[in-house]
Order: sequence, then C-alpha cells, then structure tokens
Amino acid sequence: MKTGPSPPAANAGPARAGSRLADRLTAARRRSFVGREPEIELFRAAICSAELPFQVLYLYGPGGVGKTSLLREFVQCCEREGHACAYVDGRDVEPTTEAFGRALREASGGEEGRRLVVAVDTYETLAPLDGWLRDVFLPQMTEHVLFVLAAREPPSPAWRADPGWQLLFRALPLRNLSRSEAEAYLGHRSIPLGQQSTVLDFTHGHPLALSLVADLFAQGRAIQFQAESAPDVVRTLLQQFVQKVPGPAHRTALEACALLRITTEGLLAQMLAMPDAHELFEWLRGLSFVESGQQGLFPHDLAREALVADLRWRNPDWYAELHRRARNYHINRVQQTHGAEQQRALIDLIFLHRDNEAVRPFFELLRQAGDADRGSPSGSSTATDVAQADDVSDLISMVMRHEGEESAEHAERWLATQRDNALVFRDAAGRTAGFMLMLALDRAAADEVSADPAVRVASQYLAEHGPLRASERSTLFRFWMAREGYQSVSPVQGLVFVEAVRHYLTTPGLAVTFFPCADPDFWAPMFAYADLTRLPEADFEVEGRRYGMYGHDWRQVPPMAWLDLLAEREIATTPSRGQPQVTREPLVVLSQADFTAAVHDALRLISRAEGLRTNPLLRSRLVVERAAGTGASERAAALQALLLEAAERLRDSDRDAKLYRALDRTYLRPAPTQERAAELLDIPFSTYRRHLKTAIESVASQLWSLEIGGLGS
Repeated sequence: MKTGPSPPAANAGPARAGSRLADRLTAARRRSFVGREPEIELFRAAICSAELPFQVLYLYGPGGVGKTSLLREFVQCCEREGHACAYVDGRDVEPTTEAFGRALREASGGEEGRRLVVAVDTYETLAPLDGWLRDVFLPQMTEHVLFVLAAREPPSPAWRADPGWQLLFRALPLRNLSRSEAEAYLGHRSIPLGQQSTVLDFTHGHPLALSLVADLFAQGRAIQFQAESAPDVVRTLLQQFVQKVPGPAHRTALEACALLRITTEGLLAQMLAMPDAHELFEWLRGLSFVESGQQGLFPHDLAREALVADLRWRNPDWYAELHRRARNYHINRVQQTHGAEQQRALIDLIFLHRDNEAVRPFFELLRQAGDADRGSPSGSSTATDVAQADDVSDLISMVMRHEGEESAEHAERWLATQRDNALVFRDAAGRTAGFMLMLALDRAAADEVSADPAVRVASQYLAEHGPLRASERSTLFRFWMAREGYQSVSPVQGLVFVEAVRHYLTTPGLAVTFFPCADPDFWAPMFAYADLTRLPEADFEVEGRRYGMYGHDWRQVPPMAWLDLLAEREIATTPSRGQPQVTREPLVVLSQADFTAAVHDALRLISRAEGLRTNPLLRSRLVVERAAGTGASERAAALQALLLEAAERLRDSDRDAKLYRALDRTYLRPAPTQERAAELLDIPFSTYRRHLKTAIESVASQLWSLEIGGLGS
C-alpha cells in the first residue's frame, strides 16, 4: 500500500552489510500486502511458461491505487521462481533513449541468456519514449524478456492498433481493493474490528484512503472514525491526520511539503527557519502518502491538494508566509543557476501558481512534457537549446505550415540575422517539437523593421509610448509554436511559458516585451494573470490574417515587483474564513464486479434521485466527468441520465428490445411485483427473469466500457 523508495532489483547481488534491515523491510511489506491474487497469478503463470504469452504487461491505474506495491510483489515472485528482474523507476531516469538504455543496463546487471523481467515504474514520466520503445527498442529484445510497464494513464492507442503488438501486449487496469481484500488489509494494520465496516463504507477500497485511515489509528490515540454521506475521502482523512501529528513542527513540515514541488532536507530547513530539519524530513519520508524521488520528497497529488486547500482556508496568513519563503528561495536559485538547473528552478517557481485556473493547464502540460513536478533530472523531457544552422529549414517549413508563405519569408529573414535568439524544443529523439524566436527589437535595422508588419507595429508602439533609452532592450516573441497544434495549449506551450519567464527574469536592461497571438481572445485569461496588457493598436495582419498583440513594460513593473504581483494574485484566491475550499475528490475505482453491483443498485433507485446519493458510482470517472456540477444532486442526475441512455440503446435495438421491456417494467415504469411485470409483458416468469438479468448486465457493460475508456485487460 505504501509508496516510497524504489524496490530493489531481484538480482541485486550478494548480501552486504545492512542487508538484514532490507530483509526486515521486505518482510514487513509482505505482511501488509493483501489482495491482487489474479494479477499476481497472471504474472506468475507468464514467467513460468515455456514461451512468454506476451512480451509487455501494461499495468495502469490512478495514483494511490497500489501499482508500486504490486510491482514489489512481482519482484518477489521473480525471486521465488528463480528469474532475474530489473527494476527501473521512471522518476529517476531522464526520458532520453541513452538514459533509459543506461538505466536498464545498470538495473539488469548485464543479465543475458535466461528469462528476464524488466519492471518500469511511473512509466508515465517516460511518455516521450513510448513510440521509440514500442517501435525500435522492444523489437530488438530477445523473446525471453518480459517488460512490465506501470503507469497512471491507459496505454496509447498505438499499442492496440499494431497487429503485431495486439498478440504480444496485455493491458491490465488496476482497480480498488475488493471488500474482502480491504478487510484483510485493515486487519493487518490492527484497525478495531468494530470500526472496519464504517471505514470500508467510507473508502470503497481506495488503497490510499485505507492507508491514511491506518495511519490515523497508528498515531496511538483512541479515535472513533465517522463516515460522511458524500465524503471527500483524502481531504477529510488528512484533516483528521493533521490534527493528530506529533507536534506543531511536524504539521508545519507537512504543510511546507505540500506547497513545494519537491522538498529536500535543506529546503525544508529554510522553509521552517531552523538550522536542522533532519528529524522532520525523515518523518515526512515515512508517511504513507509521501513519495521519494531522485530530487526529494513529494506528496501524493490528492494529498497535496487536500493539505494546501485546508491550510489556505484554516490559516491564510501562514500560507502566504510559506508562499513568500518558497518564492524567495526559488528566485535566488533562478538568479544563481544556469541551463537545466535554472529551468528546474523556474518550474519550481511556476508550481507555486498551479492552483490558479489560468496557470494550472500549463503546469499540467509541463508534467506531460517530462514529469516536471516529480523532479526528473533535467526538469523536462524536452530539450531546449539555441537553434542551429541545420534547424533553419525545418523552422521555416513549420512557419509556412501554420502561418503561410509571407510569414515564412519573415522567419527566414530573422533566422538569418538573429538565429541566436531562436530557441528550439526537441523531443527525446532529437526531433524539433516546436520553437520560439525572441527578436531583439533594439538590434533590428530600419529596413528590417519596415519589412515585417509585426516588428513595424511594435516599434511604432515603442516610439509613441516610451522609446528605449540607452542600454535598454525590447523583445518581440515574433514566432512561437509547436509542430503539432501551433499555438494551442500543449506541452511545448508550457515550455514557451517557462522560457518567457526565464527571459523576463534574466535579461539585463529589458524594458518592454511584446507577445503576438493568432487567437488573442483565447489567451486573454492567461496573459491577464501574467500582467500582459492587450495592445489593440499594435495588432497587425499578414496575408489577411490578423494577429493580436500583448505587451508588458518592465520599467513600470520590474521583474521582482512582477513576481510579487503574481504572488498576490495567487494568494488572493484564498477562500474566506468559514468557507473551506472544495478540492477534487479522489475517484472511486471499482472492480468490474463491484461496478456491476453498483449499477444494479442504481437501477433499483433510478426514479428516486435522493436514493442515488450514496451509490459509489457518483464518484466514478464517467459520472464525475458527465456531471454539470460537483454536488451530489448534479451527480445523481448525471447517473440517472447515463442509465436511461444505456436503456434506450437496448430499446432501439431490434435484438435487445425485449430486454428493454423487462427493464422498463421493473425499474423505469415498475409494475407492483415482478410477477405482475411478467404478466404485463405476456411472457413466462422464468423468461422475464432471464431478460431482466441480461438487460442489467448489458447496461452495466455499456457503462463499464465508458468508465475504462474502451481499454480492458
């Protein structure tokens, strides 16, 4: 159940000093591990077969569902069966082909000639390598190697689309624990028998929630656990947990860890203004909802949101102070570092604004670009460098594709004179994923200014509203785009945002910046938050296409004042006292059997929305995504609509219309009794029962397909 340091490879070598502790840790984990028998048996049967039935086992499920714990069991299974196993944690590997190959060689110890299992945890951090692994790397492996990939997201469709991989690829969704498995876990954690039923009803077998409950009881205090009718499990549990931590310093350490992207011992000491934070750091490290990565500690995402929401509501002044300390620390790092280290510092700084509606989408896309909020070595899987001569033709073609021939001519001219101001974003394979050209207007010759409409209007604006003084500089972000998606929200645009901030903070004498957009209205909320002013008088046209201009005068609001302004805007979203911020609930991840049972229960109460409010489907993915609001009434209405739509599909099918009639007379327009329903349908009672059972199964199957997004095991 607990996530933490990576499990050792099964072929980790001979025992060394201290291995006795490792044995005790392994034994303790084994005692607390429950369930997952079907998954373990599938894996054991595969590695023990004469010929592997599949070469890739793709294990996926949301954070906190127990993927890392199951991988540990797979490692132990390899040991028992005498097979070699290499373990790789994606958080510790830069998502490049070279880094992955090196990590695999180190983990496997050069094993060859016998069955080898390669377990890759947090595979979502290596998403840029997915195509390369599928099409290049894995086909070169021998048939004795089994790859187990564990990720939060389902596999990409390309795995299913390839006829070859269809036979050699197995996807395995990991769901919540069943009730019996959850009972066994609570028993192992010594939860009082009289309270287990309440806990189980409250958590629906969510592994992280179960672990948090166990942590509450492990504090050693007598508590009486109380469930709520529509609980936000993680938020509620963490609020109880924070009240029962060993002391105020521990609570503060937990709050700081939740605010920061990555927490190190030294950073924690600065956040808490104390010379030595070792004891508190080790305490954090031992919590079930705090994970360890190569760069430091970070809480589970749901735990982080809940802790920050609680702090912002409960003590907004202290939240603002922690925000200030973190901001000052990261600003100093930006000023004192360069290259990839500076990029990490920028991402740490931007992370402090992740809760703002305008910034959050970009930070989520930075995560897609390479585990940016988990501290991967480079801070991003997409390399950023200055455009090379070999890049020029590719960049011109990109502009031609998205903006047309005239814009491409402007790009060609500027790349000839200011290529040093062009940044290229490359994917893990070295291909150009996008670029941005930051023109230095103070370096542009008069004929160059007059030839380009964008540069001409920006220069005119400067002349009219504040000409540059000696040593002052002005930048026009003349071109910025992703190869795929142009200027729409994408991982590349997340990096454009990071590099723009880097430019703002590190360019000496920067006076004014201009940001043109093909769709200025779309970017209005983001740029308003970033204090970029809409400048309609600086709009321009190229080939009949109009571009909107935004700008910022750094002489009026300098970089440090700008950062303070953004911090004020972020902190200003703090809810008023007495109005707790509602965080996103963790989704209930039911097994297919439990899901079907919940559908049956919902059909019984479909005409009474009030009765649906306790149904676990209200916190399933398909209902949460469908609901117009976050309240129980909205979700109950969404569940009703989903059930009715599934039933109507039966009605509209010639083959299944008889099933719909049984469903209709039982739940939609119910007869007084089932016997009476059979009479009204003019069919034998046994036939009616068979039709009803099949109808329920069909409705459940339809909704299950929506729930798992069409991907199954």
